[in-house]
Amino acid sequence: MIFESTKTLAKWSLDDYHRMIEAGILNDRKVELLSGEIVEMTPESPFHRVYGEGLVNYLRTRLKDRAWVSEARPITLANSEPEPDIAIVRLPWFQYSQHHPYSEDIFWLIEISDSTLNKDLNEKKQLYAQAGILEYSVVDVKAKKVIVFQQPEGNNYRIQLEYTTGNIAPLTSPDVEIPVEKIFNGQII
Repeated sequence: MIFESTKTLAKWSLDDYHRMIEAGILNDRKVELLSGEIVEMTPESPFHRVYGEGLVNYLRTRLKDRAWVSEARPITLANSEPEPDIAIVRLPWFQYSQHHPYSEDIFWLIEISDSTLNKDLNEKKQLYAQAGILEYSVVDVKAKKVIVFQQPEGNNYRIQLEYTTGNIAPLTSPDVEIPVEKIFNGQII
């Protein structure tokens, strides 16, 4: 007799996830909650760290009085708690001692992608669009380009722009220009 096996994955709520964190169940694991699933995070390569730190320093200097620049920290969405590489969020920053930034607090999210490009351009993009994140960018380290998504609609963005040269600027601070070439040649500080 052949039995057909069906698999049902348990979806976790934000409350479940927070209780696991508080109980110490996830202490030795680098994970994030994506669409109700607890997902292991890919370890950072030296490329990832350097590009991320350079861009964070650059943005902190230029956005210091306008937004908080958070690096690799959780944000809270409807059924997810991802940890984007960079989150540009509303001030005052101290409000986040009571909760992680919610979608309405977020101006712009950035993922640095050297080994997670497929996940960043698909699963994370859909997640961020569904949450109404106004702007989302992926720094594609291997192709040396920045992909910018704007105007969320459903689980996608209406606008997708790709840059290998020139400047990008966040929608909420268009005067803060980021030279794309400098991101990839180590001069973004």
